Amino acid sequence: MTLSPPPARTEAQPARATAGTDVVDLYLRHIGSGRAVMGRVMGGMAEVRSEGAWIHADDGRRFLDFGGYGVFILGHRHPAVVEAVHRQIDTHPLASRVFLEPVAARAAEALAAHTPPGLDYVHFVNSGAEATEAALKLARAHGRNCLITTRKGFHGKTLGALSVTANATYQTPFEPLLPDVVQVEYDDPADLEQALAARCDRACVVVEPVQGEGGVRIPRPGYLGQVAALCRAYGALLVVDEIQTGMGRLGTWWGVDAEDVRPDILLTGKGLSGGVVPVAAMTATAQAYAPFSRDPYLHTSTFGASPIACAAALATVRVMESEDTVARAAALGGRILAGVRAVCAPYEGGLVREVRGRGLLIGIEFAREQAVGELLLEMIARGVLVNHSLNSTRVLRLTPPAVVEDAALDLFLTTLAEALRSTAARVAG
Repeated sequence: MTLSPPPARTEAQPARATAGTDVVDLYLRHIGSGRAVMGRVMGGMAEVRSEGAWIHADDGRRFLDFGGYGVFILGHRHPAVVEAVHRQIDTHPLASRVFLEPVAARAAEALAAHTPPGLDYVHFVNSGAEATEAALKLARAHGRNCLITTRKGFHGKTLGALSVTANATYQTPFEPLLPDVVQVEYDDPADLEQALAARCDRACVVVEPVQGEGGVRIPRPGYLGQVAALCRAYGALLVVDEIQTGMGRLGTWWGVDAEDVRPDILLTGKGLSGGVVPVAAMTATAQAYAPFSRDPYLHTSTFGASPIACAAALATVRVMESEDTVARAAALGGRILAGVRAVCAPYEGGLVREVRGRGLLIGIEFAREQAVGELLLEMIARGVLVNHSLNSTRVLRLTPPAVVEDAALDLFLTTLAEALRSTAARVAG
């Protein structure tokens, strides 16, 4: 993603407060020069408060959050999740790990009630990458030591997860990674079958229902079903990564629901946090989970399944049930996608190549990489946050919360139209 200096400040954009300058300096001295420079390019603000679909900066401005990398399906600080976390902090935030811990058990029950049938076992961790690591270790416990992943797939940046994150930019500095990893084309069952045929029953296939960081790549109908059928035919273990696509993001509880696919292992995270406490999980069938079930110390983490994180996860599931978040995501996503397509229509064939999406995961693909950075900065300057895509540099990604109200949606579409107009002029110039 190419970034130019931010647009000139308008009267609606007050000067950055001293606190922001201090934070940039602290980043420069203690966190990293690259992140500090990015902070300056983005305007130098520090985010200090949030609620619903909004983030507040230290200079008094507020930003409509259509980014957040898929975390905020319930928005920021949903009151019910915050209340559950506060209650847990006041009673028992971290466990001794000697006794049984009831909040984790209840959260596992609640989550399993909404996973595809048979995925009854839940292993809580702290991040999506940790969920991927747990799945890869579980696959090895079953002798599946050949990993098949898809090009442009993204599954995390810890060493094992990075091995199946098909992007040389992130992989090359840390090679050698895990051995015997094969990349196949996404949405290409024939390529997958060829890879499976060469590896018989040693294979573990890792795939996303929609590639998020890959640029919101949506496969043709039936693809996931074909992947599952091939895995059964060749005796391969199937891991479906729903860390970004799950928890209602696609307008269904899980991306696999659209084709009634039941994987051996399903990964979740991001939205599971309720936007309050980081938490992720690996869910699995009894057969797949058996090695971890037999030996609870085979794969552990000090902070995994902490009471405070599980309180957030449990509250998130309950809120999604009571507020019918999945149905709202489907309806709202359709409205946003239609609105974005209408706004982008004048630029199709030139600046914009395609607008695509499912539920509340929407991508705008541009003809030139430069346009993504320019539009991102134009949107920020006008008070709206969006994301780029790590594995597809020409795609701007939208992951709005399901709590967006009509006025905020109108604001977003108006802002997008203005930012596209300015970006088209800047890129052309």
